[in-house]
Amino acid sequence: MTRGGRTKTRDEAERRCIATGETQPKAGLIRFVIGPEGQVVPDILERLPGRGIWVSADAEALELAIKKKLFSRGAKMQVTVPDDLRAQVDTVLTRRLTDLIALSRKGGYAVAGFEKVKGWLAEGRAKVLLQASDGSERGKTKLWTPEGGRFFGCLTAQELGLAFGRQSVIHGALAAGGLTPRVVEEAAKLQGLRKAIGGTAAGKEKTDA
Repeated sequence: MTRGGRTKTRDEAERRCIATGETQPKAGLIRFVIGPEGQVVPDILERLPGRGIWVSADAEALELAIKKKLFSRGAKMQVTVPDDLRAQVDTVLTRRLTDLIALSRKGGYAVAGFEKVKGWLAEGRAKVLLQASDGSERGKTKLWTPEGGRFFGCLTAQELGLAFGRQSVIHGALAAGGLTPRVVEEAAKLQGLRKAIGGTAAGKEKTDA
């Protein structure tokens, strides 16, 4: 069992977090690289060249890595940590997550709106419930986490709206299959960094979709 409560599988690539010292599957960590001018750069897509430096997708772990200058230790050289590194990670992760939800919507795997989401939940079609962090708690408690599924409340109504091509969205749901596993992975990272707290009825985490 990993720090984030995920069960490891034998074929998952693992990396060591420079802040916690724990080794865990890459899915629960964020990769950073050192840019050409010696600055720390977040590599959310894990495609940038260079030696990767890994930090758990957790606000406290990232804060510790910055305060204790652990990036320099991990890189084995003096590096520069941008003052807005946390904001950079948040921005890129948010964009990645909203893009994945948008693609899921286009593929027919995601819906938005209270009635549509409630319908998917009632039919057992929904495997992931998404609710805006700044939405009405009263409204959010009228929906529930899918049995054996997941709940995430880390995006704002405006951010969810961007994912669904609207000005704002409070309730969203994803079906199993398609890009849903990747949405779950990225949402878990953003939720860990934002330490989002969901509504009472939907706030309990379940197993992966």
